[in-house]
Amino acid sequence: MNGVCLPRQVRRLIPGALTAILFVSYLSITDTFGDLSGGFSYRSCETHSRIPRKIWQSWKVDPLEFEERDLLVARSWTSKNPGHRYEVLTDQNDLYYVETHFGPEGFNRPDIVDTYRSLAAPIIKADLLRYLIMYVDGGVWADIDVEALRPLDRFIPDRYDERDIDMVIGVEIDEPEFNSHPILGQKSQSFCQWTFMAKPRLPVMMRLVEHILDWLHDLSVKQGKPIAELELEFDDIISGTGPSAFTAAVLAEMSIRTGREVTWKTFHNIPESKLVGGFLVLTVEAFAAGQGHSDSGNHNARTALVKHHYHASGWPTKHPRYNHPVYGEVEQCNWNRDCVAEWDANTAAFASLSPDEQEQQIALKKALESDVGDAEEPMWDVNQAEEPEWQ
Repeated sequence: MNGVCLPRQVRRLIPGALTAILFVSYLSITDTFGDLSGGFSYRSCETHSRIPRKIWQSWKVDPLEFEERDLLVARSWTSKNPGHRYEVLTDQNDLYYVETHFGPEGFNRPDIVDTYRSLAAPIIKADLLRYLIMYVDGGVWADIDVEALRPLDRFIPDRYDERDIDMVIGVEIDEPEFNSHPILGQKSQSFCQWTFMAKPRLPVMMRLVEHILDWLHDLSVKQGKPIAELELEFDDIISGTGPSAFTAAVLAEMSIRTGREVTWKTFHNIPESKLVGGFLVLTVEAFAAGQGHSDSGNHNARTALVKHHYHASGWPTKHPRYNHPVYGEVEQCNWNRDCVAEWDANTAAFASLSPDEQEQQIALKKALESDVGDAEEPMWDVNQAEEPEWQ
């Protein structure tokens, strides 16, 4: 026999190897591997024991064209974290990122790509983009107007093993006594999403993205308009893509992971960080110090990790919120209990007046405003935060 003679041990392995190859080929053809990732055709064998050392932001232009204000804040992240990769997606390359990772060569989610391409409201795109980035790459997300006060190594206390942590978030608003208020209720207890950390491929991120797609579709049907022409109010955005949506998704995921219902009570007035179902929740002072509510402390505290400057948060002016014709916006109370109670009492009394009396009250307010000018602050502004939220 002139053929190559293989060792007996190798010949014994050949049938098993051929069987394994055929089995793997079958799984590939039937897309079984895709099912393991939720039906996506984009397959990855990546596993992450730690949160990737990446810092993500998005803005209108790239860092080389930043204004000095934005450049100084951005440098706080790179100077304090030299071992992390820093990347900014812009209005010019964000769509390319989404198409690359969610197009046919990526996760093959044309619904995500088409929806993102259709969005006209910058704040909705910004919210959706951060969730998509954190699903694909993970790392650290920080809004462009958020300054790093401490290195990222300080974000996870030493008593925790980072391998047990999938996500790091912080409390933003902890005012549950207002949870039944008709206006403040949905905003009264929430986690911060202007800064958070996550491992990639977390189901909570994809569930949140899919919630946003469903929400936009429902609004489109309700308003009878394409997504690009939707009319969105302030509270729509808070509950649809903002902190309220983010918080609901996180609490739901915690409940799934722990096998019990996790509610806001678990995080109300927490004196120190708490790990629940792989989610490390930091105190309000960590990411949201200086708000003037929720016992948020100030930025000089050792536990304050970032400072939100709010200079890029002009979106609320483009999306109206409820503004009483005489008593203005209840949000101006900045969660001050006496102020909110007075606003509620005044607006209830106004509602009990006859239409003529209401018109007289409105006319009187306009007359007073014209006399004193727009510079005078409303009476409740004495309790405003160091940096009022939702600016």
